[in-house]
Amino acid sequence: MTVISLNSFAAGRWIAPSGRVTPLKSAVTGEVVAEIGAAGLNFSTMADHARTVGGPALRKMTFHERAAMLKALAQYLNERRDALYELSYETGATKPDSMIDIDGGIGTLFVYASKGRRELPDDTILVEGALERLSRSGNFLGQHVATPLQGVAVHINAFNFPVWGMLEKLAPTLLAGVPAIVKPASATAWVAEACFRMIVESGLLPEGAVQFIAGGTGDLLDRLTGQDVVSFTGSASTAVMLRANRNLLENSVRFIAEQDSLNATILGPDAAPGTPEFDVFVKEVHREMTAKAGQKCTAIRRIIVPEAHRGAVVEAVSERLAKTVVGNPRAETTRMGALASLAQREDVLEKVCQLASEAKRVYGDPDKFEVEGADAKAGAFVPPILFSSDDPDGSERLHSVEAFGPVSTVMGYRDLDHALALANRGKGSLVASVFTHDPAVARAAVLGAGSFHGRLYFADRDTGKDATGHGSPLPHMVHGGPGRAGGGEEMGGIRGVMHYMQRTAVQASPELLAGITGRYMPGAKLKEKEVHPFRLKFGELEIGHTLWTESRQVTLEDIEHFAEFTGDTFYAHMDEEAAKANPFFPGRVAHGYLILSFAAGLFVDPAPGPVLANYGLDNLRFMKPVSPGDMLKVRLTAKQKTRRNDEYGEVRWDVGVYNQDGDQVASYELLTMNAM
Repeated sequence: MTVISLNSFAAGRWIAPSGRVTPLKSAVTGEVVAEIGAAGLNFSTMADHARTVGGPALRKMTFHERAAMLKALAQYLNERRDALYELSYETGATKPDSMIDIDGGIGTLFVYASKGRRELPDDTILVEGALERLSRSGNFLGQHVATPLQGVAVHINAFNFPVWGMLEKLAPTLLAGVPAIVKPASATAWVAEACFRMIVESGLLPEGAVQFIAGGTGDLLDRLTGQDVVSFTGSASTAVMLRANRNLLENSVRFIAEQDSLNATILGPDAAPGTPEFDVFVKEVHREMTAKAGQKCTAIRRIIVPEAHRGAVVEAVSERLAKTVVGNPRAETTRMGALASLAQREDVLEKVCQLASEAKRVYGDPDKFEVEGADAKAGAFVPPILFSSDDPDGSERLHSVEAFGPVSTVMGYRDLDHALALANRGKGSLVASVFTHDPAVARAAVLGAGSFHGRLYFADRDTGKDATGHGSPLPHMVHGGPGRAGGGEEMGGIRGVMHYMQRTAVQASPELLAGITGRYMPGAKLKEKEVHPFRLKFGELEIGHTLWTESRQVTLEDIEHFAEFTGDTFYAHMDEEAAKANPFFPGRVAHGYLILSFAAGLFVDPAPGPVLANYGLDNLRFMKPVSPGDMLKVRLTAKQKTRRNDEYGEVRWDVGVYNQDGDQVASYELLTMNAM
């Protein structure tokens, strides 16, 4: 077997290992696969390169340009993933295990690329939340905005997902406009290095956007500032050590931790043997125990079931485990491979001994098991091991000791409150799951356990194949948890991007605030021009371009005709006496949607032009009733522009409808697609 020399990538060049080099062994054969060592790296130079080269280049790009970059990178990696599968076998991972890691990581890039295009502006500043009016006159406004941190993100990743762990951090970081230094766990670093090498070779990222450490981080953490971020995945003990770094504390360096936790699954009181929920539950427990050989930070460690069904659960899970072939991950018959390293095997076996002091081992013998196509002693193999507890309330280690492998414990509960209390004894987890078909049970679980778990996964007969599973964190939602789970969060859609940005409260006049945010603000100068705004292409249209329409009278005949035509004969429009009895109306009033229709008739330019489509409206409000005889007039103002592609862009219009007294009767935001 050819030994791979893992290189670091610092300040734009690859650097071979030097000094003390550590051999990395195959989890399957025990043979040396790679060697690693970061001696000789200048971490000050790396940090400066990220801040002075990578950061400025990324910040010049808009969110949409960064999103396009992520999409192109995802496509590039997707075409080359077979090489990563091949390397991944030596980590002990089967092909399905590797797909979770490699395909999952690439998929995360795709998701963030899509969310960046759909949910973020084609701009370098992110406007967040609602506008705040800070004065009666409206001449002093407040708005929260977010801008990229002007530092570097240090990503310290775990061994179990060398590709996904790297890409799920890089996606929101790069989308935010912040460069990153990636430090993978050594045990599986040859896979991470191969994927990172592809990223560099793609040429899709600006210089300095990413760097790579093959080995230790040296004094890097001592060189970070308040503009930097540390994002860590791994054990609670390592997180504590890193958090305690004096420099991180003194400079309030952001520290995001996603730690291993004692995740639980609960079989609902309604999910008795024979129900679809029971069957799905057993399958999920088996999958979580054996996928990645149980080396997932989200894997099920505690199986909480009605005491009356504990025996049935043990029997059903054991039956499925007995059919699980442990062996060489390259073999098609293998369903569970090896742990990532011999050191990891020793750690798991030590933790198994601790768990055995409080629970009975009912399946799996680490001293006697079969491994197909490999040497059980040479490789880092352990069998699936299932415990059963007679006294979960009196146990301590079952709720505090995690064997990071295919090991789990069944424990019984008296009622739902007891089940939730047991789940919460893990003192914070990344995920807990509940298998129930009873909405009342699901709601009680959220109220009783939500504060202890970063994610709650509910499954029943209706979720079916659409459900992703207990152990599958998705880029759309938060991955993290309180307490033992680290108190941080990764991914979570745009929430994950915000970890690498600074939220700033901006207070200014409407005109200045419009200039800062690139969108029209109430009270800012209106740009009234002779040309109708619908005659201007996307690039020609200025923010603030305003059209005031002529007026139109609303008659009683209009109201009655609209009611008859649409079928909306609500009494406020048709019955004078009943309408007057309503404290909101002076008598019969116009339909809200009649007002909108008349408004459109007033401001629409009917001839073909740059406006390609009207595809919706937001924030509709009716502020004052419109009575027969009232005159309506409309103000149409270009509020915000967002480029969608080379052919068209989205224009958000601020629309105000006013009566003859100048009182605003309706407001909304109109969305159109305009040709470039």
